[in-house]
Amino acid sequence: MGADRVFAYGAAAGLLGDLLLGDPRRGHPVAAFGRAAGVVERVLWRDHRGWGALHTAVCAGGAVATAALAASAARPSRAASLALTAAATWAVVGGTSLAREARAVGHSLEAGDIEAARARLPHLCGRDPQALDADGIARAVVESVAENTSDAVVGALVWGAVAGVPGLVGFRAVNTLDAMVGHTSPRYRRFGWSSARLDDLAGWPGARLTALLTAASGPDPRGAVRAWRADAARHPSPNAGPVEAAFAGALGVRLGGTLSYGGRVEHRPVLNVAGSAVRTDDIERAVRLSRRVSGLALGVTLAGRLMARRLLSKGRTS
Repeated sequence: MGADRVFAYGAAAGLLGDLLLGDPRRGHPVAAFGRAAGVVERVLWRDHRGWGALHTAVCAGGAVATAALAASAARPSRAASLALTAAATWAVVGGTSLAREARAVGHSLEAGDIEAARARLPHLCGRDPQALDADGIARAVVESVAENTSDAVVGALVWGAVAGVPGLVGFRAVNTLDAMVGHTSPRYRRFGWSSARLDDLAGWPGARLTALLTAASGPDPRGAVRAWRADAARHPSPNAGPVEAAFAGALGVRLGGTLSYGGRVEHRPVLNVAGSAVRTDDIERAVRLSRRVSGLALGVTLAGRLMARRLLSKGRTS
């Protein structure tokens, strides 16, 4: 069994592990990385882009180097390589936890318990829940499901296909750093700049693949493509824009509009203006679409890896 097949089986096993088990309950590697990054931040923090770049290099570079050493140590044994790939994939993807949290908010809304929904929403996103009514909460959940389908699943699979276990781990490290320091608060406007820009770069291919697969597998492919082409560039995020626009068009709903983060109000463009307002039952539709996209992404990325290897092999022998 070749190295590419070992990776393919390991990645499939890891995604199946996430489907069956969700995130690790204790000792989650991503949480451990976040704690370590917090320690490095306390040592290096200065209100300066250069120090922020150093923080990014130390944290993301350290994670990639550790993963590369582990992959190298496991390489002589196919069983060990498969197990390492499966464990890394399970640790870095979060599709099941995303679906679980989205459905929990949806169930609270269906029961008419808006306070429970507000209490649960911070598990998904950083919106100010007290500023949202039931429809606003439902819209926030659908937007979070869309964006995190790319960030928590597809993007990791793309970089895993490109660079193996170090790619899986590196993508999650960069994405975690962006969540920690990449926002534009006064403390992180300069220090977090490099983490935010690196996350934009790392997330670019996964976001486009997510939008493409959303259009391919959603209930309204034409609507997804139309909203993606018309509205994605209007979104302030270069990666959330294509994904959220494609989800909006595929589901026939409107996303975007006025948002509130940490007391700061943002007025974002409306995506898929012709769509209807988000309702509670659209949460389940978004979760099902996210699941389809994630499954297709596994197949597409692994097929792409195998095809690229074959083309490289033919190029060397020709």
